[in-house]
Amino acid sequence: MTLPAGLVVLSRAGCHLCEQMLEELAALELAGRIPPASILDVDSDPALARQYGLKVPVLLLDGSVICHYTLNSQELLRLVSRPPAILPR
Repeated sequence: MTLPAGLVVLSRAGCHLCEQMLEELAALELAGRIPPASILDVDSDPALARQYGLKVPVLLLDGSVICHYTLNSQELLRLVSRPPAILPR
């Protein structure tokens, strides 16, 4: 499975840590501090389940892990607020 670009939360049904992270992300999004995050069920793809199944929830930014189990809001805000890279011409 190809992960979407941007913020992605790998979650599963019935996971209280997942629900907590999603609530915290929703509050940051509502405050305009982060862009919307896509939510994927980690159990929907065997490769995702093998790689991340024991670490949910997992927050990814462009495919790179930011945090798992609990939200590291400082790291998330640092990463989403950095200026875009300037590419050489």
